[in-house]
Formats: sequence, C-alpha cells, structure tokens
Amino acid sequence: MIESFQNWCINPDKETLVMGIVNVTPDSFSDGGKFYSTKDAIAHASKLICEGADIIDIGGESTRPGANEISSSDELRRVIPVIRGIRSNNPDILISIDTTKAIVAKKAVEVGANIINDVSGLSFDSQMPKTVASLNAHIIIMHMKGNPRNMQKNPEYKDLIDDILYYFKERIKIATKAGINKKMIILDPGIGFGKTVEHNFQILSKLNKFNKLELPLLIGPSRKSFIGLTLNLAPEDRIDGTAATVALGVNNGARIIRVHDVEKMKRVVTIADKIRNA
Repeated sequence: MIESFQNWCINPDKETLVMGIVNVTPDSFSDGGKFYSTKDAIAHASKLICEGADIIDIGGESTRPGANEISSSDELRRVIPVIRGIRSNNPDILISIDTTKAIVAKKAVEVGANIINDVSGLSFDSQMPKTVASLNAHIIIMHMKGNPRNMQKNPEYKDLIDDILYYFKERIKIATKAGINKKMIILDPGIGFGKTVEHNFQILSKLNKFNKLELPLLIGPSRKSFIGLTLNLAPEDRIDGTAATVALGVNNGARIIRVHDVEKMKRVVTIADKIRNA
C-alpha cells in the first residue's frame, strides 16, 4: 500500500480510501480516554486495519473545540510508542500523524509514519513547511478558522467556499515555496473546525468546488456535532448520519474519508465508489 500511495495521489479517482482514527488522548470529543494506553491504541489500530482501514491516523493532542494545547514532549510520549507498535505489526499499512508540531512530525516519520496531518495547515509551527519538505512525506493541509480554543466562537465568512479556496491556494504556495512537492499535498476543508452547522452542510454540498485545485480531498465528518445537533444524538449514535455524509462526500469528490467506525464506513465507501464509477 505504501508504494502504491504515490500513484494513487496522482490519480485518486479510482478508489476512495478509508482513514481510521486512533486518538491517544484523554479528552477527544468522541473516544477520549478509550485508547489512551499504548497497548490499547495499538490493539485498536489492529482492529481498524482488520476492518479495512487503508490509513491509520494517530493523534496525541485533542483538537476538539475548546481543547488546550499540550507540550511536544507529552505528545511524543503518547504517539511514538504507538506508531512503532503499529509499524512493527503492520509493515505495509499507511500511518498518518495528526500533529501541528514540526518536532512531532519529524520523530513520527522517523519511526514509521508516512503522512503528516496538520489541522493548522502548516500555520501553527513556522518550522513545519521546511520539516515536511525535508522528510519527503505526504502532507494533509486542513482549513481551520482560528485555533481549537476559539474556532467555534461565532465563525463568519464573506463567502465560505471562496474563502476556503483562497486559503488553500495560499497554503499551497507556502508549501511549495518551502520545497514540498505539490503531488504530496492532500486538502481537507476542515468540517467542524471553525464552522457552524450550516457551514458544514454547505461544504459537503459544494465539495466538488475544491476539485479545481486538482489535489486529493479528505473529509472528516465522523460523529461530529453538526450531525448530533441535527439529529439530537450523542457521538456514539451518529453512525447513520456519518454514513450519509460519507456517501455524499464520496459522490462530490472526497477521496479519503477519516472515520471512527471503519467497518461500517468501508461498506458505505465501497457502494458509493461503485455508484460513482458506474
């Protein structure tokens, strides 16, 4: 899978990939604390791989609304043993490190990560662009208005889609100027990050507008509050709502789906791809 990922990035339309979430945190919004120990996190990753995950995304710092930043040393302590364990057990699986810190990204790639998932879009750590370029790793550039501590305080846009498109264009310029190959970039419009409920539905409805950038798109709608607020459901009960967003997202251009419930969403993606390619 690792060797073929570069080719997939050049032509992602054939198959949509499923990214399974492993939060090594005590405070993530949906599963914080469940997989906080190294042993539990590695076991959960193995389960997600058996369920069909193409990528495992490891996060050691919560980015839920209102979350506080943690130190690099704490984040490294959480994620590095987990990445080592997953890589040891699964030499061919793609591993993503969900971090905004250059030092964490560097250490993670050194022990087996292939992708850096930066929710700040290379903006929180000035060393991140050059670090990613030096590592020759794939980078997910996500859009977020503000930071996790303030992003949900009345987010406003002049034009939501145009504003995100402009942001992506500027971040791509910064990335390529730092030496990152454009073919290594994946874009994420940041569902739930500095967006109202209506904003999130607009992104899903108009996702194909981002296809003009000619880079793979990732979405992460899994169990998020815009689903819960619409259906009045707790995070663990939002699978049906997540499935609807995943199916529509695939149809509208998403080629990586970041989810908690891999087995069920893999089935959704398989059918959505069949319809899309019919």
